[in-house]
Amino acid sequence: MINDLVTDQRVHKSCMVLMEKGYDVLLVGRKKKDSMEPDPRPYRIKRMKLLFEKGVPFYAEYQFRLFLLLLFKRKDLLFSNDLDTLLPAWLASGFNPSKIIYDSHEIFCEVPELMHTPAKKRLWERIERYIVPKLKYCITVNKSIAGWFEERYKVPFQVVRNIGNPPAVTEIKSRSALGLPEDKKIVLIQGAGINIDRGAEETVEAMQYLENTLLLIIGGGDVIDILKERVKNRGFGEKVRFIDKMPAGELFHYTCNSDLGLTIDKNNNINYRFSLPNKVFDFINAGVPILASPLPEIKQVIDTYNIGDFISSHEPKHIADKIAEMLSSPDYNKWKENTKKAKAENNWLLEKKVLEEVIDNTKKLSGRHS
Repeated sequence: MINDLVTDQRVHKSCMVLMEKGYDVLLVGRKKKDSMEPDPRPYRIKRMKLLFEKGVPFYAEYQFRLFLLLLFKRKDLLFSNDLDTLLPAWLASGFNPSKIIYDSHEIFCEVPELMHTPAKKRLWERIERYIVPKLKYCITVNKSIAGWFEERYKVPFQVVRNIGNPPAVTEIKSRSALGLPEDKKIVLIQGAGINIDRGAEETVEAMQYLENTLLLIIGGGDVIDILKERVKNRGFGEKVRFIDKMPAGELFHYTCNSDLGLTIDKNNNINYRFSLPNKVFDFINAGVPILASPLPEIKQVIDTYNIGDFISSHEPKHIADKIAEMLSSPDYNKWKENTKKAKAENNWLLEKKVLEEVIDNTKKLSGRHS
């Protein structure tokens, strides 16, 4: 995978299930200049240092390096996370679809980064169109994306949602211990994909209309530097605070100390429209009501359990009004209480059964698993 191995909860959980199924797991990824060191894990990790960190040179180097590494490794099963690892895995498998589980975290060819680079988009589409119809074991993150792939390639995609169990934390740190204000409401945006057009820009602008409220932005993404510059220029330093990405167990303390969790992606591309980010379930696990865009997968969860509300536009004033309305709503405690049922019915112990079944159905070769 090319994402940060430290903060990607989905990949870690997949590795743990593979271990439970008897595999000796090697997780392969890259190491960036700003990558954190992973916590001790019960499986092996290989992090490649690359000459390039973005663009065509990065992808070319990564694909080649990954192929060489996989080619000379003994392997019974390859677990390919997203399209940018599928070609090396397919080649290293000897074109054997029984040796690959493909986990598509999103509709890769429809990500915003490819919308303005048609040549790159066509290249990835050709790779996807050539390999995916030949695969036997495919999973993805929700029903909407599964339906999109099944209609396009006529192969089944099983759904394994991005649900995580709460970290094993015995005592939640206080706001004081975390350096957070005790006299303000805290609104939280978190995640590794805080990118352009996911509502963070408008939320920062919304802070001009809110008093006694802190917007906490924890994580990384391609819009972070833009947001920091905007906060500086607008003099919002007392209203917006940035914290770098951190391991899930540490992040959980901040989530639990927040009053409202935001997931307000724009409906301007198919990936955002069908998104069901794991932060939705992180907020549920922390007992935090959610303010969201009315995107179908997210709306279904929030409506089912009555754990939050929705914006109707991305106008900063509207976002501010909605935040203020929710924080003072007589329904606030009900939303918070309802997260308990949502937490009980949406957890990894139940969700991973789908992944376990997929793994059981793959062809297992005799000998050592790796």
